[in-house]
Amino acid sequence: QEQLVESGGGLVQSGGSLRLSCAASGSIFSNYAMGWYRQAPGEQRELVASITSGGSTYYADSVKGRFTISRDNAKNTVYLQMNSLKPEDTAVYYCNGGRRSLYVAGNYWGQGTQVTVSS
Repeated sequence: QEQLVESGGGLVQSGGSLRLSCAASGSIFSNYAMGWYRQAPGEQRELVASITSGGSTYYADSVKGRFTISRDNAKNTVYLQMNSLKPEDTAVYYCNGGRRSLYVAGNYWGQGTQVTVSS
């Protein structure tokens, strides 16, 4: 059964760091791009970062230079390192798997993990 399990969210002060992890079943990880989305209350879900199986990446302008997406193909895990966090980064973060490109969502979603940045 395909699944994505996220971890690593929490409460952090402005300027702090967090690392999110997403462990995926192999069928939706190998040979597919992976992505991280976020959704703040009252807002649409937005793509934050994505990475292909070969390591090419995409970042939303709002997180460029602060967030880094990476993947460990041996562990079927994708990471999102978030530095210099701001209150506006507060959202539920979702892992997305089975992507066929950097820009198009796949069909598989994690349960979400809350990130709260206090000012």
